[in-house]
Amino acid sequence: MNNSDLYQMLTLRLAQHTPREIEQPGLAEAGVLVALTDEAHPRLLLTRRADHLSTHRGEVAFPGGKRDPEDSNIVATALREAEEEVALDPRQVRVVGLMDQVVSRFGYLVTPVLAVIPADVELVANESELDAVFCAPLSLFQQPPSRYFERQQVKIPSFDYGEFHIWGLTAMMITEMMNHLWDADIEYRI
Repeated sequence: MNNSDLYQMLTLRLAQHTPREIEQPGLAEAGVLVALTDEAHPRLLLTRRADHLSTHRGEVAFPGGKRDPEDSNIVATALREAEEEVALDPRQVRVVGLMDQVVSRFGYLVTPVLAVIPADVELVANESELDAVFCAPLSLFQQPPSRYFERQQVKIPSFDYGEFHIWGLTAMMITEMMNHLWDADIEYRI
């Protein structure tokens, strides 16, 4: 894939998919940035939350967080959070659109914002929130998952990349993106 083709391909594929919108009034909103690097073999921007945090400590996640009152929309939330967490300049982000909403175990309505970023963008982890920022090859998520988390009717894949274990809501959002936009056939149930 040529670098300039990634944004166009994602735009076309996302236009063919109607993202899930969850109607549950009263849920706090959160936005996460699902950013792919603009290169022949795209990579997916991920972070690992710092161990000193009260929630989600040590978990791999997308840059993102709770919507603030001053955020004009959920895209603004995802861009603001990415700038705060990994020093990603919003002017370097080409937003493609919104993907399937999910509800976190803490009761947040999470909207993934799909975007393309330069392959050579410099990212710096905000140490007050993160202990790592990394880009995993998209090809990792085109392979069978490392294992599955199963409880009652729920079956969520997880992926391993070096020292990082990608699971839970993050793995769910990746799986849905891969299945809808890359025609992957990763089994899951939510």
